[in-house]
Amino acid sequence: MTTSEPARPAVPQAPEVRASVLAAFQLVEDARYLGERRPARTSNRRRAERTVADRKLARDLRAS
Repeated sequence: MTTSEPARPAVPQAPEVRASVLAAFQLVEDARYLGERRPARTSNRRRAERTVADRKLARDLRAS
């Protein structure tokens, strides 16, 4: 080895970890699915309440 060559590290370096876009998307979807587990009846009730509120608002807007 000459002085113009860089010194090599004694321990080989591990390759850099790179996640693909698809893998990152899958992680986000998994976290969303696992983080928001609610019973179906809760989701259905909220959807029904939102529908009733939307219809009431539409009826009030037509009346005014």
